[in-house]
Amino acid sequence: MTPVKLDILSDPICPWCYIGKARLDRALEARPDHPFVIAWHPFQLNPDMPAGGMDRRAYLEAKFGGQAGAVRAYLPVAEHARAAGLTINFEAMARTPNTLDAHRLIHWAGIEGRQTAMVSALFRAYFTEGRDIGDVETLADLADEAGLDAALIHRLLATDADRDDIIARDAAAREMGVTAVPTFVVAGQHAVPGAQPTETWLSVIDEIASLSAQSG
Repeated sequence: MTPVKLDILSDPICPWCYIGKARLDRALEARPDHPFVIAWHPFQLNPDMPAGGMDRRAYLEAKFGGQAGAVRAYLPVAEHARAAGLTINFEAMARTPNTLDAHRLIHWAGIEGRQTAMVSALFRAYFTEGRDIGDVETLADLADEAGLDAALIHRLLATDADRDDIIARDAAAREMGVTAVPTFVVAGQHAVPGAQPTETWLSVIDEIASLSAQSG
């Protein structure tokens, strides 16, 4: 089957991105001969977040108009996460980080062919372990877990390497009309917004396979 690029715009603190990846993963496991070549791209939910992040409760209450609004917003998140077999440890998530450095780390992981592993590690660290993925030491540790050179990552994070590139790519996505994540782009043409069900991805993979067989 001819390889098909699957570009994914995502943010490591986006719960729907976490859920969307899990649903996609189920489809890829069910279709091990799938054609997708996956690349992850930056989109910050909070591009104006202070560099040190902020208290999560204060952030959520400001965003959703108080505690009751925050609870209402996250009830469906918890429900869909459970259905996807995921754990979100809300009690452990003390801070909402700025994710610019996390996106730089994902970019560098891509150069090493470890991008999806890095994305998985960031999701797990934030949503399950409650770790601060805006913290340099945490990011270096996660890089090591994903098979990268932690010492090199630590040195890079101390510089401005690729910061402007990540910011420019984030801005370019917004200019193209992306307003929320996850957003999946199939073969550079078809944008699929939102955390799509596993069944949808299975249908997409099967359709690509059918078209490939016809053209072959």
